[in-house]
Amino acid sequence: MLTARFFNAAGEPGDAVQLPEELFDGVVHEAALHSTIKAYLANQRHGNASTKTRAEVRGGGKKIWRQKGTGRARQGSIRAPHWRGGGVVFGPSPRSYRQDVPKKVRSLARRSAFNQRALNGEITVLEGWKLDAPKTKQVLSLLGKMGVADAKRVLLLTDGAKETVFRSARNLPNVEVLPFAQASAYDVLKARQVVIEQAALSSVNAGEEVAHA
Repeated sequence: MLTARFFNAAGEPGDAVQLPEELFDGVVHEAALHSTIKAYLANQRHGNASTKTRAEVRGGGKKIWRQKGTGRARQGSIRAPHWRGGGVVFGPSPRSYRQDVPKKVRSLARRSAFNQRALNGEITVLEGWKLDAPKTKQVLSLLGKMGVADAKRVLLLTDGAKETVFRSARNLPNVEVLPFAQASAYDVLKARQVVIEQAALSSVNAGEEVAHA
């Protein structure tokens, strides 16, 4: 059974806690991770590149010169592709890069991401948050006591949406706050340290649907 470090709300360490087997089974499915994260990144792309064909370029409705007798090559429009300012042949047009991944594969990838972080010892369980008001300094101090403040990227997973925690950490460039149920495989793998509120482990299933996965 996988375990993780434990800290109380004051940042004092306690005994290591066992992570629930239904969420952390120790299996990392690399194929599911690859396909899910590849699809996630593809879905962030916006196919905005666009060019105009000769039918869309303004002007060129009149034949340039008569067909015969000028000694020049016959031309039909100044908006032909070989003319300057003409249309583009086979140019890019707005498109969708979206890739769909089956729900079960996304769930497997999400569990695999959590397992990978647990196997690397990069998951910390926090007893809870005691913030009466948004206090960035207090969150930074707590992360320092847990030894994760210097991590390149820290993901704080709360038990449901907690506005106070979010507002306290939004000024920290290396910290991201998400409800546990909304964290995707990409979010978990992108972080170098994951701090999970203890109540979230028992109230949320790791295999639940994630809207933006």
